[in-house]
Amino acid sequence: MTRLEVAIERIEKARISYSRHQIIQLVAVSKYASVDQIRTLYAEGQRAFGENKVQDLELKAEALEALPIAWHFIGTLQKNKINKLIAQRPVLVHSIDSLELAGAYHERLERAGKTQRALLQINSAREASKGGVDPDEAIAIYHQIRENYPALQLEGVMTIGAHSDDRAVVQKSFETTHALFEQLKSVGAKTCSMGMSGDYELAIACGANLVRLGSVLFDHD
Repeated sequence: MTRLEVAIERIEKARISYSRHQIIQLVAVSKYASVDQIRTLYAEGQRAFGENKVQDLELKAEALEALPIAWHFIGTLQKNKINKLIAQRPVLVHSIDSLELAGAYHERLERAGKTQRALLQINSAREASKGGVDPDEAIAIYHQIRENYPALQLEGVMTIGAHSDDRAVVQKSFETTHALFEQLKSVGAKTCSMGMSGDYELAIACGANLVRLGSVLFDHD
């Protein structure tokens, strides 16, 4: 079995344990992968790939422009890179981590006459090292972005699981985010992006419907 097949099998097992009605999207995190590795995974059937840096997304998207890849932007976005990211037209931006960033992004989208599907990043474990909005403020911020910055089309939430060896702590960070997602479904939220290579099965058990996997899919030197 390929690494992709193994990951899909594990996702499927976790999905069925959670709910047979759940649909899980897999985004292959290609930040450390070469163009050839991405091409190989594409040939195996993977279509959605995520990059952390705008510059890397530019380079890889150009090198692979012959393939209809669905590119996701999953990294921290600096305001001075917004215009370059808009030019790349990613399918989904996972990392709107503040009201301020949302405002700056919206302004430039309006200027370009474009819209962008996006997720609000939640700092679910309240870790200083991570970006994202505080869970207690997330609902209010989500509504503010929807009302004031419509060019940024929010359709859910994203989190990075707590940086901890304690499974219960990681689980709590996922449950916190999923609870917010459930509250936001009434205003059209449909994506709950959480879970990476080390914790994606736990994330699915907590309700994730999009997982971002890198090291389990790609060989790294």
